[in-house]
Amino acid sequence: MPYATTPDGVRLYYEETGAGRPVIFVHEFAGDLRSWEPQLRCFGRRYRAIAFNARGYPPSDVPENPASYSQTLAADDIKAVLDHLGIDKAHIVGLSMGGFATLHFGFRHPQRALSLCVAGCGYGAEPAERARFRAEAEAIAGLLKAEGMAAFAEKYAYGPARVQLENKDPRGFAEFKRMLAEHSALGSANTQLGVQRERPTLYNLVEEMRRLTLPTLVLSGDEDEPCLQPGILMKRNIPSAAFVVMPNCGHAINIEAPDEFNRILGDFFAQADAGRWPMRDPRAVSASITGVETS
Repeated sequence: MPYATTPDGVRLYYEETGAGRPVIFVHEFAGDLRSWEPQLRCFGRRYRAIAFNARGYPPSDVPENPASYSQTLAADDIKAVLDHLGIDKAHIVGLSMGGFATLHFGFRHPQRALSLCVAGCGYGAEPAERARFRAEAEAIAGLLKAEGMAAFAEKYAYGPARVQLENKDPRGFAEFKRMLAEHSALGSANTQLGVQRERPTLYNLVEEMRRLTLPTLVLSGDEDEPCLQPGILMKRNIPSAAFVVMPNCGHAINIEAPDEFNRILGDFFAQADAGRWPMRDPRAVSASITGVETS
């Protein structure tokens, strides 16, 4: 089985398909590399498409100590995969937990990215929700340790931004829930404690956002409430960012509406690869509403 090894000795399982410019897909907390199958099949026709399992997600290693999980390590694990594959630069695409890792990868290793797609990113970011999100992360870790993965999946799969998938695609939802139940309870609990609970709020990263000049696409479903205001925050502060809201969609937008997701992503890659992705015109940032100043 193919593995990349991180500087701290954790093996990360990956799969790849296709040839061309590299694209690396970074999965969400409730997913794994299998969640990216619609994208691997689509983009593997024109790109070198790569997906990997985060630490804590078998067949990647599952470190027992929560200290082996963090937002910084999640971002640097993307670099470890690129280093292992001998890739200088790639398009980086992340959803949710993977979206946070993608954004932080852009902060930490901008020279290694062709572009960033930050999708479904924002849970726990708003200051008013911070304490509740941290408490829920601890409760999730406790549930995982006490009742195991299958019992957890029966609850977590029906979250307020996941029922949209069940309504649109019952077979796809059943597959999502089945794969979630196959994850490691220990790895998932440690991910909640080390990555989700402890990651910095986006609202404390505005200065880092303002320095980011990579082509950046922020994507959210319009029914994924925790991501909407953070999406606007990123759009306002990343000078190279566009914000797309997908209609009637929840959190797992890459499997909930794969055709639309892939179309948007493909257009983004094409513009970035052609050097046509714009920086925001400074004239678009004004205290005036209409451009006509009042006395």
